[in-house]
Amino acid sequence: MSKLIQYGAVLLACFLLPPSARAEQAYPTQDLLSTQVTVTGEEIRYPTSGPARVTVSIVTILPGTIAKIHRHPVPLVGYVLEGELTVDYGNQGKKTFRKGDALVEALNVPHRGMNLGQDIVRILAIYLGADGIPNVLLEETPQP
Repeated sequence: MSKLIQYGAVLLACFLLPPSARAEQAYPTQDLLSTQVTVTGEEIRYPTSGPARVTVSIVTILPGTIAKIHRHPVPLVGYVLEGELTVDYGNQGKKTFRKGDALVEALNVPHRGMNLGQDIVRILAIYLGADGIPNVLLEETPQP
């Protein structure tokens, strides 16, 4: 019976706390990123052309890999799980992202990632897209 009283007291205490305190105690969080713009300063816009589609991927980039120039027509939230990735945004410069970094990748700015280090890069990628819209579009490169 005493355990029942203890559980009841805990449950009652939870309901007596204000909602914000209940949420903090139930699910502690650590915000990694809160932004309204991409890494290149673009306003984040969600596609409205079809039903929403969220895709969650782990992107693995081997040492020495240089990606093809591409862009993302849908918002991409990334979190670097391991390694260090340098991204070339053309005339907007280069940025380096390391383990523990969170970012919203450029949308309409063509770019390419480069693993210039000796270790594998792994990124948790969350695409906030829509049916019928690819998450990545390769850019046409001029032929010599």
